[in-house]
Amino acid sequence: MTQDINNSAPQEQFEESKALENTPSTESVPATTDYSELNLKEIIQLFQEMIDRGDQQEMYRCADNIKAAFYKTLKKEKIAAGLTTPVSEGIEDSVHKEEDEDNIISVNPFAELERGFKELYNRYKIERTSFLQVIERHKEDNLKNKTQIIEELKDLLEKQEDLQHTFPTFRELQNRWKSTGPVPQANSKDLWDTYQFLVEKFYDFVKINNELRDLDLKKNLEVKTELCEKAEALVNEPNIVQAFRKLQKFHEEWRELGPVPKELREEIWSRFKLATSNVNKRQQDYFETLKVDQKKNLEHKTTLCEKAEVIAASEGEDKDWNQLTKDMEALQEEWKSIGFASKKDNQRIYDRFRAACDKFYNAKRDYYSNFKKVMQENLEKKIALCEQAESLKESQDWKKTTDQLIGLQKKWKEIGPVARKQSDVVWKRFRAACDSFFENKSNFFSTVEESYEDNLKKKLALIEELNEYKPDTKQTENIEALKDFQNRWNEIGYVPLKDKERIQSAYRHAIDVKFSDIKSSENENKLVRFRKHIKELQDSSKGERGIKVERDKLLQKFRQLEQDIALWENNMGFFTKSKNADSILSDIEKKIARAREELTQIEEKIKLIDKQYE
Repeated sequence: MTQDINNSAPQEQFEESKALENTPSTESVPATTDYSELNLKEIIQLFQEMIDRGDQQEMYRCADNIKAAFYKTLKKEKIAAGLTTPVSEGIEDSVHKEEDEDNIISVNPFAELERGFKELYNRYKIERTSFLQVIERHKEDNLKNKTQIIEELKDLLEKQEDLQHTFPTFRELQNRWKSTGPVPQANSKDLWDTYQFLVEKFYDFVKINNELRDLDLKKNLEVKTELCEKAEALVNEPNIVQAFRKLQKFHEEWRELGPVPKELREEIWSRFKLATSNVNKRQQDYFETLKVDQKKNLEHKTTLCEKAEVIAASEGEDKDWNQLTKDMEALQEEWKSIGFASKKDNQRIYDRFRAACDKFYNAKRDYYSNFKKVMQENLEKKIALCEQAESLKESQDWKKTTDQLIGLQKKWKEIGPVARKQSDVVWKRFRAACDSFFENKSNFFSTVEESYEDNLKKKLALIEELNEYKPDTKQTENIEALKDFQNRWNEIGYVPLKDKERIQSAYRHAIDVKFSDIKSSENENKLVRFRKHIKELQDSSKGERGIKVERDKLLQKFRQLEQDIALWENNMGFFTKSKNADSILSDIEKKIARAREELTQIEEKIKLIDKQYE
């Protein structure tokens, strides 16, 4: 096919160059192959087969995704095997160490797999580098060949030979030009412009007969019409990126074709240009929509980064690591469901999110590392308590040992947790020592219970005797009788706990009934002396202020006695029912009785002061 001088109109060149400039980078199209279901050996085998096939475009498109999938799977399997601690679960490592481990002998079962994969990946990089170098050399060779074709075109134009000799040579040069591959980008435009200029000049100076020219123009029209139809069909292509790539190839074919009949030239070009514009419009709309989606994805990912940073920055020893881990994992799952951000922002926002995750998991690892030390210290403390309890379990000093064991139990509760596998063991050991002592104690005191019933009968008999007693007319005889009853009561041992309050109340009531006049006389004497004391205070320089101070002292003493009584009564419950404790309990009961009497007297004195100064 031939060309004429009007084949490359300025507007056609402009539209073609514009279409080529808008070709999207392959980096903007995400790979769709999913290797996450493969294990390490399957990934290595797949990569090996791909490299053996030698398809450079396939390797270039898939190598980095295979690498990322391999290291993500490697990390998961290492975690499952217990060889490493998860630092950023759910987040794929995008940067891997390139350390030379060829001479390292490791017990790590994954070391050989990782070394084998690195060798394959290095082989791929070497082959890729060699491939690109070969392509550049081919471009340089193509540049030399096309430069030679241009020189031959110039020579052909300078010859004044007839069509029979020049046209076949011209066609042979055209075919050589078309069959020669691309040249370096820096030389492409100038080389093409020079070639186009010489072709157009050839058509100006070489006289081609009309029959051959018409046949050539007709053939060019048929091919360009077919290109128009193909370009128009791209409007319905589902994959807009693929459609745009095909359009670029159609433009390249169009540029290599010669002219069509002059009367159809504008029509056929307008048709092709319209189809190009429609595809360009779809491509433009696609990338505009993509920009909007990428912006939304960036905003969404920024929000996730902020949430992750809040979790990573949380402080406090009592924070719930399990819940925080679930929250972080939920963010990571949500992150996976979001598409890409723009190329300039995608890596930056990923690095930010990864940094927050790494910070959280590093803190978690440090916490549990320190927590293990604390649990070990707690275990040592509890073992020490076990040893102390075991040293006391055979003791027969019931009161002292009981207090000591209760103290050890309180300390046990104050100690923090230990490892779960050791918790039950150490607790059973401690409990066994305590149970052993209290079982011995229970066995010992089981024989004591029988004597309590006898004591109850003796105290009931004493109360009956007290109720039948008839006071003497002589006060001294009554006082002696009162002392005798009190001494005999105190000599009787303990009664069953359920009868204690009842029998004590009955005894006090009988005492109060029979000897109330003695107590009243004593109290009256004390009140007389107190009135005299108040009178002296009133007449002294202290006056009412002194009386107020005296009242405050009485009130303070009253409250103190109430507290003492409550404390003594509470302490009585801690003493065991043993003969050794009888004398102690008897003393306490006496203290309580005296304190209650003193409370009554203080109350009377306070009422006396209040009544006098109403």
